[in-house]
Amino acid sequence: MTVLALTGGVGGAKLALGLAQVLEEKEVVFLVNTGDDFEHLGLKISPDIDTLTYTLAGIENRTTGWSREGDTLNFLSALEELGGETWFRLGDKDLALHAMRTNLLREGESLTGATAHICSALGVKHQVLPMSDDPVRTVVTTTEGALPFQEYFVRRKCEPAVSRIDYEGAEAARLNPCLKLDEISSVIICPSNPYLSVDPLLSINELSEFLRNTSVPVVAVSPIVRGMALKGPTAKLMKELGFEADARNVARHYQPFIKGFVLDHQDREYISDVERLGLQATALQTIMRTLDDRIELAKQVLEYCSTAFAN
Repeated sequence: MTVLALTGGVGGAKLALGLAQVLEEKEVVFLVNTGDDFEHLGLKISPDIDTLTYTLAGIENRTTGWSREGDTLNFLSALEELGGETWFRLGDKDLALHAMRTNLLREGESLTGATAHICSALGVKHQVLPMSDDPVRTVVTTTEGALPFQEYFVRRKCEPAVSRIDYEGAEAARLNPCLKLDEISSVIICPSNPYLSVDPLLSINELSEFLRNTSVPVVAVSPIVRGMALKGPTAKLMKELGFEADARNVARHYQPFIKGFVLDHQDREYISDVERLGLQATALQTIMRTLDDRIELAKQVLEYCSTAFAN
């Protein structure tokens, strides 16, 4: 049986790395958000897949959490000299990965196949799956109009206020065919942005129906601690969408899909509120500053899945 970990980029990749450290290759599969994917300078870019791949390979930029450690910006500097668009920061080594993916896709490979090729080349042995080989694109409706995700997130630095989020293509998108739902023993939703990183996954009908109806433990880890996002604009986004930014509202957002919820120990006062939603809840140390933190949280979440929901 296999643990299914749903993850977005930097925040989710931290726990994903912990899971990869304690579980064998066949014991966990990472299903990754592709709503952030886009084409830039003629290249097919999958930011969340790349962040997880670099993290599992041990070559991520540990300052930013994304891109590659020690990368250079020679291409970007030359592009700027030519008057090209440089708002999306492409390192030279990162550029090579995007070029490889683009070439594989043009030759007829699926995104799943291209991801497997890149992971293998970088020494990643755990299975990393795009949520779908069909395009799903996150579009954010803001005070500046509807913006494609990367325009909102990178170019505009999440500054415009958000009133709505759509996942274009989700209704027609098929869940990754390599994911064997009948082999899943538990599901962990990593501490990624619920609206921008996890909801694109949940927008795929086959996955959302599985989560709603499965008998296996489904546990989400909160990305909010004491009203603050561990990474990214989650707290700002929640307030703009009309929700108080706290772990209780993250649990409420996931309620239709989960059986258990993990809060940070600093938010243990909310456990009873979460339990009133009909969920089980536990408080753990969820802030992951070191590799040991990531491993310890992974162990504790796995233990929670195996004991709290035992029949």
